[in-house]
Amino acid sequence: MDKLVGTPWTTRNGSVVPGTDDVKLYSNDAVKLDAVYLYADLLGSTKLARDFRPETAGKVIRASLRTASVIIKGKGGEIRSYDGDRVMGIFIGDSKNSNAAKAALHINYAMQHIVEPALYAKLPHLKTGGYQPRMCVGIASGDAFIARAGVRERSDLVSIGRAPNIAAKLSDIREPGTTYRTYITADVYKMLNQKAKVAEGTDMWVPKTDDVGGERMTFYRSTYWWEV
Repeated sequence: MDKLVGTPWTTRNGSVVPGTDDVKLYSNDAVKLDAVYLYADLLGSTKLARDFRPETAGKVIRASLRTASVIIKGKGGEIRSYDGDRVMGIFIGDSKNSNAAKAALHINYAMQHIVEPALYAKLPHLKTGGYQPRMCVGIASGDAFIARAGVRERSDLVSIGRAPNIAAKLSDIREPGTTYRTYITADVYKMLNQKAKVAEGTDMWVPKTDDVGGERMTFYRSTYWWEV
């Protein structure tokens, strides 16, 4: 513990999203990355676990996570973490903000028009039981500090910083009675290209000021989806 806490960090700027083997485990090695973080979180997990068999819940979670992951990868993101019913993607490069936002809108479409029909066709008790498969996506940008934690053969990368933390908090927002499914920070919104911001002359994003993880901020939310 003295070595872990007392050894200074060896930090380098990253130009690609590191893999686990790119960051040393037992020295205080870290990569600093200017990135956009996307968290896609499955809605209604409590109801899913309470009202349905584990085999049914497992199929819902697998279908949702695979769909979100394929879309994230397809828009240039890198998958670096799964946490229960949530997946984290990291985007870098000149179009990282727009690519992440487009991925979120694709996920909203896919959950409604691909995942839901497939699940209802094979598992009709999901529909009769009142479960609707949806994901809430949070997106934030900024510098992150990526390190490796754990022990040999049982280690993973951890992202430390405001961007991953806020993205995760935004994905936790629930607004009953609305169809908002995508939440982005003001910094991400400012960097969106026109195609990711406007649809048929209408801004797809609505501002809101509220507390997010104990911080008062203005973020943007959307009910829109983008066909896959």
